[in-house]
Amino acid sequence: MKTREIILILIAAAFGGVAIVTWSGEEAANERAAKISKEANEARLKSVADIKAMNDKAAKDAAAFKKATDEAAAAANAKLAEGDAAKKKLESDLAKAKEDAGKAAMKATELEKAKADAANRVNELTAELARLRDGSELKEAIAKQKKAEADLEAASTALREANAKAAAATARLAEVEEENRRLREQTKGTDNVSPNYRAL
Repeated sequence: MKTREIILILIAAAFGGVAIVTWSGEEAANERAAKISKEANEARLKSVADIKAMNDKAAKDAAAFKKATDEAAAAANAKLAEGDAAKKKLESDLAKAKEDAGKAAMKATELEKAKADAANRVNELTAELARLRDGSELKEAIAKQKKAEADLEAASTALREANAKAAAATARLAEVEEENRRLREQTKGTDNVSPNYRAL
């Protein structure tokens, strides 16, 4: 074999070896790239699933928070309406108690006058007693005076009761107004302060 042929064979073998090495390295690189691409795709899909789960949970939490806030606001509004109704009833009771107290006071004034008139009549009849033998007018006047005193006592009792009812109604009205004020402030405090909450 000639030297030239040997050199050509060696050169051909060298190129063949390079080609084999290059082909083997390219296949490994392709396999690695495919593996990395697959892992990246799986990681992306997992991230998308995680983000979707987080968004679903955030939406569910926001809906639950909004429901709880709405229920609290509805309960506060119902309590406020109940307080307003109680306030109106107490105001009505207070007005009636004041009216009754006014009537009782007027009746007491009338009875005081009747008592004074009866006392004057008794004095007149007492003066005339010396001239009267049977004293029938005096007895009648004394009976009228006693009746007037009994009526006056009853009117005084009614006046005291009416004043007591008016005082109780006034105190209860103040309590209801304070409760209504507190409920209105509570209703104002139900605004959603969550950073994840967005008004619809």
